[in-house]
Amino acid sequence: MEAIVKLRAVSKDYGQGAVVVHALRGVDLEIPRGSFAALAGPSGSGKSTLLNILGGLDRPSSGTIQVDGQEVTRLGRAELARLRLRKIGFVFQAYNLLPVLTAYENAEYVLLMQGVPAAERRRRVLELLGQVGLEGLERRFPRELSGGQQQRVAIARAIAAEPALVLADEPTANVDSATGEALLDLMARLNQERGVTFLFSTHDRAVMRRARRLIRLKDGAVAYDGPAEAVDEADGVR
Repeated sequence: MEAIVKLRAVSKDYGQGAVVVHALRGVDLEIPRGSFAALAGPSGSGKSTLLNILGGLDRPSSGTIQVDGQEVTRLGRAELARLRLRKIGFVFQAYNLLPVLTAYENAEYVLLMQGVPAAERRRRVLELLGQVGLEGLERRFPRELSGGQQQRVAIARAIAAEPALVLADEPTANVDSATGEALLDLMARLNQERGVTFLFSTHDRAVMRRARRLIRLKDGAVAYDGPAEAVDEADGVR
């Protein structure tokens, strides 16, 4: 299957001189299109650094990265912004909704930036908000929504522009377990029905078990890459 993400010998260092933190160490990784995969590992293992680099929010110290056939490491700032706008959707742990916009307007925001015509924006946004269980709540502001409802808006916003890849950073961290399961059900359905590629970073074993592939990082390197069924209560994988 075609790889939507390819990393070759990707490293990321912070600091200089005698004080250098090796956040990533020579990571080689491919994510096929249509994947439902999870990055796991303890705090400081490199999960968020890897997501940030994949999303063009940070640059590697060395190595190469391709997203949907485009060499990310060669892009300038403006080109990276266009890549994020057209190819990548983000779901953040803290939702990152704009508080002055309604649920509808938050979900529509990326489409406005892309210049999608008004009728098409309306069709996509209303369809998605219905699919994520927010029909009738389109005009509510984030402060009027529960945490789970806000994360549903964030998911709708992430996929409204039909990105090649959705990066989700701890998407269940700020909701209760029942809401987290409902969000995972939603994302799994979007993956299966729409073919959306999801890559999560997570500490949540429920997310690890629901993923079809588990990539465990330790000290900035890949320590395990295989079936999610191998998740173990003690240390994340058998």
